[in-house]
Amino acid sequence: MAGESTFVYLPYLMGGVVTTLQITALAMLLALPVSFLLALGRMSSFAPARWGAGFVIELFRGTSAVVQLFWAFYVLPFFGVELSPLAAGVLVLGLNEGSYFSEVVRASLKSIVAGQREAAVALHLPRFYTFRRIVLPQALPIMVPPFGNAAVLMLKFTALTSLVTIQELSFRAGLLRSNLGVSSDIYGVVLAIYFALAVGMASLVWLAERAVNRWAGREVIPWRELTSRRASPAPKWAFRR
Repeated sequence: MAGESTFVYLPYLMGGVVTTLQITALAMLLALPVSFLLALGRMSSFAPARWGAGFVIELFRGTSAVVQLFWAFYVLPFFGVELSPLAAGVLVLGLNEGSYFSEVVRASLKSIVAGQREAAVALHLPRFYTFRRIVLPQALPIMVPPFGNAAVLMLKFTALTSLVTIQELSFRAGLLRSNLGVSSDIYGVVLAIYFALAVGMASLVWLAERAVNRWAGREVIPWRELTSRRASPAPKWAFRR
């Protein structure tokens, strides 16, 4: 009977799924430009930009996201800044993820051989052209897999926004548990929903990785070859003395 009640309320849970996906998409859209701005700020030769970017990164990485949410929603109105629950959640999660991912962006950009930049300078190529046509095509394929991992983590972190009254999936599951008095059935369904969303997001990331590799001119390995490819045997000459 409890299981039947849970499935009767499945459309109510799916409404929370829509909110969860909305928060995830908006937060990642904010995190992506923030991560690039902070990474470029950390790599800048202009000291105030470098210090400012470092301060923002350490502020969001070194404090609790829960406290940041409370500040954005409950404390900022005392300073004349009022945010809706959705805006507060997206802002905090986006800045958090952008701060963490900025280090991935910075490491990817710095992994490009310095000689290529020096050659671009010797050819008198503009800095923006060098970044767009030389550095970024090599660094972006390195960033995509970690960015996909960050997107899946963001999907799970949306549960924190329930603290500022956003009715995402976890919030609605908690309401159902309180009203029906059932935990195992409800959270079993919620677990399956989160798993399906994560698998779907991982598939989208794989497609994005293929597209970025094509844009960067890298070899794209078909999915069937990834699953069936085996290590080739060592040639016979490798064992000769």
